[in-house]
Amino acid sequence: MTATLDPTPAPVGRPRDSRIDAEAAAAFTDVDILRELEPLVAREVDRHIAKHKDWHPHDYVPWAQGRNFPMLGGEAWEVGQSQLTEEIRTALVVNLLTEDNLPSYHHEIATIFRGQGAWGEWVHRWTAEEGRHSVAMRDYLIVTRAVDPEALERARMVHMSTGFASDHGDQLLHGLAYVSFQELATRVAHRNTGHLSNEPLCDQLMQRIALDENLHMLFYRNVLAGAMDLAPDQTLAAVYDVVTKFQMPGHSIDGFARKSLQMALVGVYDARQHLDDVLMPILRQWKVFERTDFSPAGEATRENLAEFLAELEAQAAKFEQMRDARNERRARKAEASN
Repeated sequence: MTATLDPTPAPVGRPRDSRIDAEAAAAFTDVDILRELEPLVAREVDRHIAKHKDWHPHDYVPWAQGRNFPMLGGEAWEVGQSQLTEEIRTALVVNLLTEDNLPSYHHEIATIFRGQGAWGEWVHRWTAEEGRHSVAMRDYLIVTRAVDPEALERARMVHMSTGFASDHGDQLLHGLAYVSFQELATRVAHRNTGHLSNEPLCDQLMQRIALDENLHMLFYRNVLAGAMDLAPDQTLAAVYDVVTKFQMPGHSIDGFARKSLQMALVGVYDARQHLDDVLMPILRQWKVFERTDFSPAGEATRENLAEFLAELEAQAAKFEQMRDARNERRARKAEASN
């Protein structure tokens, strides 16, 4: 896939690893940051629990629609059993496989956050809540025969056997920056998938999961804001590295490039949404372009970030033009065939 078609485009702008500057001026180790932010994390855990509304996966599954598959004397799956479009079925499978990799994600954040005190409490709470997502989505997809269950299981085995490893290792600030953007990106993808499905229960389920993802994003975003106040240059350097190298957690899914393009073309998740609905809202919340507490090194990182965002804007516009032209051609072709 070319960068202009990728919903999370390849890095652009001046090649530069901002960690070089950050290391030169670093004042805090990861252990220092974990300790300094512990009170904030404890408050954010309490805030999250107070705001989170409990829900149950079984309530979102139309069990009465279920029937046996061939092993128990039932009917084999075929594509005509689903009213969902191919693009939405693809999006649902990608969303589910992404959620399936929870054991790898738990390992990643438990390693980064060291599993102590309020940090450890959050890791386990987050994992418990995330575990509902794959349960609910798989039950819905199988009961409604939305996707081929055998193909889904094969894809699950391949994807989970691959696992997930962060592009930034166990660096704390990079990890916090990544999950801040990733949780919001997942929320957008889930929300749009449900809306575009034109199936009320699917929409309701995906909206429910998206609510969880939004609360998770708020936790990480708020903790990273505390890190930005504590160590502005170091934190901005991590944000820059994550933004310019961002990949969705499902990028290792077999055929992800083709699937992500298919999803982008129907509006599930594209470069415009990545920029306008994910990157910019969080960067604005952190006041990245308003702060006055960066050193000259931090100012240089901010300039590079601005350049990257400008290039991403151009890529998003180019993709939109391509998609509009494609849709017009398809509309003319359909009109001519009628």
